[in-house]
Amino acid sequence: MTDTTDATASLPPIAGTLLERMGIEISEVTPERAVGTMPVAGNTQPYGLLHGGASAVLAETLGSYAAQVHAGPGRAAVGIEISATHHRSARSGLVTGTATAVHLGRTLATYQVVLEDADGRRICTARLTCMVIDTDA
Repeated sequence: MTDTTDATASLPPIAGTLLERMGIEISEVTPERAVGTMPVAGNTQPYGLLHGGASAVLAETLGSYAAQVHAGPGRAAVGIEISATHHRSARSGLVTGTATAVHLGRTLATYQVVLEDADGRRICTARLTCMVIDTDA
């Protein structure tokens, strides 16, 4: 099993990435779970509600980070499927996402990702599957 005692310290820099643009911050990453936040401000659709695509970006980010830690050195996790159900809207504050492993296999890792508002109300439930591939030649 991969040592993940300080996985957040080894995260790649986010400068210049979609994560930076959307204000996503990762606070916890293990193969079994990843947690992060994203502000609603700047990630809304024209009517002022949190954009569903922004929710999907947060969900895929969290699941992909956890899957990459699961994959370990010399392997990569690449998203192959995501679905999201949007339960309610958010107009302000932070959204917190928690990705929880559903399946951690040799070639596939699947996560359920729950996004909640500051009051703990479920905003979105997503499911992400990543394929784990070898990157060594």
